[in-house]
Amino acid sequence: MLGLKLETDPRWADIASKSLEDILLDHAWCEQKAASSGISLIIIFPEYREMVDEVTEIVAEEWSHFERVLGELKKRGLHLGKARKDEYVIQLAAIEKKGGSRDQQLVEKLLLSAMIEARSCERFKILYEQLENPALKKFYYEFMVSEAGHYTQFLTLAKKYQPENDVKNRWAEILEAESAILKNLEIRGDRVH
Repeated sequence: MLGLKLETDPRWADIASKSLEDILLDHAWCEQKAASSGISLIIIFPEYREMVDEVTEIVAEEWSHFERVLGELKKRGLHLGKARKDEYVIQLAAIEKKGGSRDQQLVEKLLLSAMIEARSCERFKILYEQLENPALKKFYYEFMVSEAGHYTQFLTLAKKYQPENDVKNRWAEILEAESAILKNLEIRGDRVH
């Protein structure tokens, strides 16, 4: 369903399951950044009413995810701590095409958001399948389903503002670029991406 060109290295699951507290810390920041990214879309492109309505719902859901992950951290006696650089997202942002019409600019941001949601969905699926704790399995299953929904929502929105064929072609380019990024990133079990 996700169409990712490169699956996560199986070693990530092993490392992540041994660094679950670090994953939860990073996951909290990922949810906060997802909410902030949605707010930025609304601020930058307020004239796109349908996008504003849909992304507002995503922002609310991402913020509730942030609160849920904070709850898991508190159960473990952990605190949020400082935000970490997300090298994956930094490199993905570098492939964003600049310029063009307002529609093209919006679609580019929607597609990059879809990419991040797709990779998050894949990682949460791995955690759901690999973790032994039933409560955490359920926790990550619910996040996996939500991220899949956001991924499809961003892609569907993109197709409202550009011809479907243009969106498909650009999505294929982003998938290839993301695969190259992932291939060259260090495998770290303390990061969602």
